[in-house]
Amino acid sequence: MASNLHFLIIPVMCPGHLIPMMEMAKLIAQQSVTVTIVVTPRNAQRYGSVLDRAIASGLPIRILKLRFPASSESGLPEECESMDDLPSLSLFKNFMDASAKLQQPLEQVFGELKPKPSCIIADKNMIWTSDVARKNEIPWVVFDGTSCFTQLAIHKLWLSKIHEKMADSEPFVLPGLPDSIVMTKTQLPGIFNSGNSAKAKEMKIAKAHIIAAESGAYGVLINSFEELETRYIDEYRKVKEGKVWCIGPFSQYNKNNLDKAQRGNKASINDHVFMKWLDSQHPGSVIYACLGSLTRQPPAHFTELALGLEDSGFPFILVVKGGGGGEEIEKWLVEDGFEERVKGRGVLVRGWAPQVLILSHPAVGAFLTHCGWNSTLEGFSAGVPMITWPQFAEQFFNERLAVQVVGTGVAVGAKRVVHVGEEDTFGIQVKREDVSKVAKIVMDKGREGEERRQKAKYFKEMAEKAIEEEGSSQLNLKLFIEDIMLHTNKGLAG
Repeated sequence: MASNLHFLIIPVMCPGHLIPMMEMAKLIAQQSVTVTIVVTPRNAQRYGSVLDRAIASGLPIRILKLRFPASSESGLPEECESMDDLPSLSLFKNFMDASAKLQQPLEQVFGELKPKPSCIIADKNMIWTSDVARKNEIPWVVFDGTSCFTQLAIHKLWLSKIHEKMADSEPFVLPGLPDSIVMTKTQLPGIFNSGNSAKAKEMKIAKAHIIAAESGAYGVLINSFEELETRYIDEYRKVKEGKVWCIGPFSQYNKNNLDKAQRGNKASINDHVFMKWLDSQHPGSVIYACLGSLTRQPPAHFTELALGLEDSGFPFILVVKGGGGGEEIEKWLVEDGFEERVKGRGVLVRGWAPQVLILSHPAVGAFLTHCGWNSTLEGFSAGVPMITWPQFAEQFFNERLAVQVVGTGVAVGAKRVVHVGEEDTFGIQVKREDVSKVAKIVMDKGREGEERRQKAKYFKEMAEKAIEEEGSSQLNLKLFIEDIMLHTNKGLAG
């Protein structure tokens, strides 16, 4: 019986990784499986309200708090327990090295976990968790926070090494994919296209270790759904000998507005204020612009985005995240008079925004996104056409999926990955005219715009069906649990 199973979930302490894994914990617990999720004290406080509500509802979820290594031990800022607290992503390796020090405290308490964990589900970046699983003779299942499209593309590139023969800006077709997808080397993730800094090369080595470790995983859980990327899922299953379970989109399982609003930090602007503003706008008239929790946009790039939205003439919500350039951005907002000038037509959200809540509002007609997988999937699931502005990591893959495969996105024109820590060295790729032009294309009420909206509506309906009782994602979740149950029973019998 599933009630005898116990899954240990270990996320990376970062909103884009932790939030989907918390949502996955709730999904699994709904199948009468005991779930323990490992977090650090500050993250337990940050996400506690959502988890506490799930526990209070009767779900068998437990929270295991492990102390994050002191900042002095790892070269991190004081009380930095989440990746979005880093002043620069050049400290990524320091953060991951610190995260790896959670292995010893976890192993010390592992024997006290009752019932004994049946498997470990770990973020693919937490490769040390494979040692814990091996020592305790249980399956190590990887949660991959990207799409099967991305996974298949990375696998084929890793094997073919075709990119190594290409000049940086030379277009080439990604090998072995169901569709003809053209990219350049400069648009590939850091594992294939490292920056010039020592930190970038360091990250490339770390990513290579992750890919090597991932190949030894028992299976892979993916936050996606069969109907979205069918051919890519089928091909990726062949690579993983069938052990790929698509059980998303997780964001769709949040049915009440409180859960939608509290998926991350509390919003820095009162929910009621901008929801009331959205209520006053015409259906499908608003552009929501957010470039993710980790993107550190230089002030010059932010001003192009802001002025492009202003020039488009459409109402908009713009999330302001300056990172290291936050003070300069605030200074520009005052000196330029931007915020005052767009008052009534534009709303600025500083810090965290309740994205799923915003995207689900009928007034939102387009989503300008950095194409992180969580955001891209939330855009598909909300049925909102996208303006795509990829920044780093695998985000150009997600752009191709949205623009070419699914057909609900329009590219704003970014030409290359902006490597972490090198944001100021690449110059301005996207100008205000580009933002304004693509906004008008996506919001256009003509035939092309209408076709895009119909496609977006179709995938929203498919996302909703996937999570229903007999939907593809619910069936995949049950198949995954049955697989672990069989493995556990076999071990007990042996």
